Amino acid sequence: MAEPPLSPEEARALRIEQLERRTSRRVTGVQLPLALVCLGAAIYFLVRQAPAVAYYFSSPEPVTLGSEGSYRFDRLRSNTYVQVHGVPLRTAFYGVERGQKIVVVPLQDTPLVVRRPLLPSEEWVPGKPPPPPDPRPFGVRGRLLREDDVGAYHEAFPQMRTLAGLRPIDGRLWVVVEGEHPGEDRGALIVGLLLVAFAGLNVVLAVQGTRALLQRRRSAVPEPGE
Repeated sequence: MAEPPLSPEEARALRIEQLERRTSRRVTGVQLPLALVCLGAAIYFLVRQAPAVAYYFSSPEPVTLGSEGSYRFDRLRSNTYVQVHGVPLRTAFYGVERGQKIVVVPLQDTPLVVRRPLLPSEEWVPGKPPPPPDPRPFGVRGRLLREDDVGAYHEAFPQMRTLAGLRPIDGRLWVVVEGEHPGEDRGALIVGLLLVAFAGLNVVLAVQGTRALLQRRRSAVPEPGE
């Protein structure tokens, strides 16, 4: 027995439902994979940003690593705020970072190298042979990092290990970045928060896309003309 024809209102409602179903399928087909890709990227960059964010909230009280003849290398912890006093070796490594001249100075009888700006007595012109660093003993405070956690200077570490007077521990050197204090780098915190928000947004989109996909599969009905 033939079904009675639909009224104009029913036909319109049915058509709207069909269009919504098609639109939902197209959106879900794009939304879910894209959300998962974006979520993976956000997690990747969050992991890379995590040390900087953790350092922002770390203790502002420096861990004392000691001075000549009384060093405390058992206190070496990457991504902590430290202070140390030492005698520089006569060899240093000069470079330019973010438009600023810097020098990496090894400390005698330690596994430590100090990254700091040039002193007035250290005149260096890029492209020319570097001068020896200022020979006076000095104290420094800054962020301590394992060489594995340092993005720069990797090309210099093998050469540093050959220097007489530098004492790697377990084959590893440590870098003190002078002047980096906890709670100062708000840029790292802002980037971390933005990445968390971006990851959260894509979690929501992925959940919505998964629900829509499962609902469509449960209620799939063949449509005329498809």
